[in-house]
This record gives sequence, structure tokens and C-alpha cells, in this order.
Amino acid sequence: MQWLLPVLTFTIVVMIAAAVFLLARPKPQNAVRTRLEALEKGTAKGNVQLAAGADLVRDESLSDVPVLHRLLTQWSWSSKLRDLIGQAGMTIKPGKLLLSSGVLGLGAALAVQHLYTTPYAPLPAAMVAGMLPLGTILIKRSRRLHAFEKEFPEAIDLLARSVRAGYSFSTGLEVVATELSDPVATEFRVTFDEQNFGLPLRDAFLNLSARVPILDVRFFVTALLIHKETGGNLAEILDNLAHVIRERFRIVGDVRTKTAQGRMTAGVLMALPPAMLVVLRMLNPDYVNLLFTDPWGTYMLVAAAVMQVIGALLLWKIVNIAV
Repeated sequence: MQWLLPVLTFTIVVMIAAAVFLLARPKPQNAVRTRLEALEKGTAKGNVQLAAGADLVRDESLSDVPVLHRLLTQWSWSSKLRDLIGQAGMTIKPGKLLLSSGVLGLGAALAVQHLYTTPYAPLPAAMVAGMLPLGTILIKRSRRLHAFEKEFPEAIDLLARSVRAGYSFSTGLEVVATELSDPVATEFRVTFDEQNFGLPLRDAFLNLSARVPILDVRFFVTALLIHKETGGNLAEILDNLAHVIRERFRIVGDVRTKTAQGRMTAGVLMALPPAMLVVLRMLNPDYVNLLFTDPWGTYMLVAAAVMQVIGALLLWKIVNIAV
């Protein structure tokens, strides 16, 4: 029995870490379905036909509830939250997101208060449950930006070939929006429609860099704006830019390979304390329940959670090397 607890704890920690890494990997998608979805989204965002009842004005409201909308307009962070939602490719409004977070937080607090008599237990449960909608948006945003960054060199190559074939630059944008998959096709469709509706090309590309906050996109926009002012061989500029982006991807892959052991160690270290708490709760409930029934136990749990968060931030800072 003395070796059972360490072995069981190690097994649970390894399973949790492996599950986290497997779930974090994007699932492979069918190429044809992805292409059709991109065309449908691009057409929906870039529809220029004045059909009956068509809404050509972008909806800038923060909530369908007028009172909540007026309240959110007074805070600057509400616009940043709307930008995060747009970068995640979602259409939910910030007001609805905040209401969902409040409902989840209140429900979790009531459930924990019903299960445990500790007065401080509902607060962390409400905080965790209330952050779930925002966490989902951040995960979707990260995956969407990663997908954009992965396919962005192909978009630049296609744009360069279109220019070299004799198409205008605006037509090249439309070719990229038609031929590639989401999210590259969707963002280039929006950029093409903005300049097609009369927005200056400079403003359209600045909007693209704001919608897609990636370093490669800023390089792309800067190169196009400099070319617009000074002239030169646009196809050659785009080819060189695509080569630089691919080389940066290669270096990023090498860095991730060399830091794989550190990231795995960080995952195990972060999963070890919660796993130990669960295992001890299963093997000896009376020993662990003291943390939830005694006031000092609650303080210790809060302090442990705070140190866990600080340790996670430090470990993430160590293994996350910017390239």
C-alpha cells in the first residue's frame, strides 16, 4: 500500500497531461468541407447584392438589451472584448457573453454552497465557471489565428502568382478569397469588399492587421504600404515575404521541438497538486475534508491556488520563447 499512492498519482498526472496535449491539437478537417464553409462564410460577409431585407450595415451594438448596451459603451474594454470575439470567428455579442458568464458563475456558486458548508468555497467555483465562456473564446481565437498563420504563406504565393499573371491587385485579393479556405478566405474577402465599396486600400489593409493581430500580417501590410508609396516589383516582394514567413515557421518548429521536454514537465508539475488532492480524497476522505471544513484549511487552499497560478505563469514564460 505504500507504493500504491505514488504510482496511482503518477498515472493520473500523466493521463491528465496527455489528455491536455491531445485536446489542444486541432482536429483534422475534410478539405472539401472546409473549402465550402470558407466560400459560404466569405460570401455571407461579402455579399454585394442589394437583396430585399439585406443588412449592409455592420452591427456595432454590444447587446440586444438597450440598457446593457448603453452601460457597455461607457467602458473601453467592451470594444476589446468585441474584437476578441471577432478574432475567434464568433458572432456572439459581448452583452450576451457577460450574461452567460454571470449565469454560469451564479449557478456554480449555488451548487457548491449546497454541497459544502464552507463559506469561502462558492467564490472560487463562481470565478472558474464564470471564466468558462471567455476561456472558450480565447481557445477558439488561438486556434483560428494559428490556422490563419499556417495558411498565410500560401495566400501570399497565390497573390504573387495572380499579379505575375497580369491580374490587378484587387482581383488577386478576390482570387485568394475564392480559392483558399477559412479563415484566410474570410479575412481576404472582407478586405476585398471593403476596398471594393470605396474604402482606401491603406485603410482596408490596416483593418486587416487589426482583425488578425499576427506579426506576419503586419509584415505583409507594411510591405504593401511601402510598395504603394515607392513602387517596385510587387510579385518579387510577395515572394520574398512568403519565404521569410516560411523560414520563421521552420525556426518556430525547431524551438518547440527543443522545448518539448520543458513544456511536458510544466504540464506534469501543474497537474500534480490537483491530482494528489483527488487521490487523497478517494483514499482517505477524512484526511482531506479538514481542508474544506476548517477555516485555516480554506485559507491554505486559496493560497495554494494563488501559488499554482503564479507558478503556471512563470513556467509558461520560461517555455514560451518568442521567435
